[in-house]
Amino acid sequence: MSPSPDTRPIRPLEGAGEDRRITRSKKAMRKALIELMEEYGFDGFTVNDLCARADLNRGTFYNHFKDKDDLLASLEEGVLEDLERFQAKMATLSMTQAMARAVTRQPLPLLVDLFSYLREQGDFLHAVLGDGGDVRFGPRLRDAICTNLVQSILHERYRNDSSPFVSYYVAFFASAYLGVIVRWIETGMGESPEDMARICMRLLFIKPGESIKL
Repeated sequence: MSPSPDTRPIRPLEGAGEDRRITRSKKAMRKALIELMEEYGFDGFTVNDLCARADLNRGTFYNHFKDKDDLLASLEEGVLEDLERFQAKMATLSMTQAMARAVTRQPLPLLVDLFSYLREQGDFLHAVLGDGGDVRFGPRLRDAICTNLVQSILHERYRNDSSPFVSYYVAFFASAYLGVIVRWIETGMGESPEDMARICMRLLFIKPGESIKL
């Protein structure tokens, strides 16, 4: 079940000092895009359909975007730009910090913040990562957060190791973490950001036969 689009912040399409009427129009376009992607898939509707759903005229749409691909790209870029702030924080993580949190079963604050942000964007992510979305966005999301996260908590011994095993290790866990994010979004994001942060660390450090209780 997709989360309600009405309750999500629309930061990627807002501009500082932007006219409120423009902001409302962009929010309406975003909401309409998400609804139509969920119902028909991205290739299953036109700009006319989008404008009708958003209750806007075509002129208003074309004042801001060239076509529906441009609108989708704007939303995607907005999410990826927001995620850049997490990348800098990831660079300061260490395996020692991650293990300490895993042992005490305390969530990493960085991961809590990350999952909180993903929840804010849940309606859009549900649509764009779904069957009717953009198949190119998943790998970009993986590279923006999952790959950086895994690389940041690599043991110091391996961080500068160019051997094939290390690169496959990073690729394996980065793809796995993207799968975790996608499943969380697809299943309605029932778990809290704190629990998702705990799950991510447990998946990395859990031993065979160990309790799976969070």
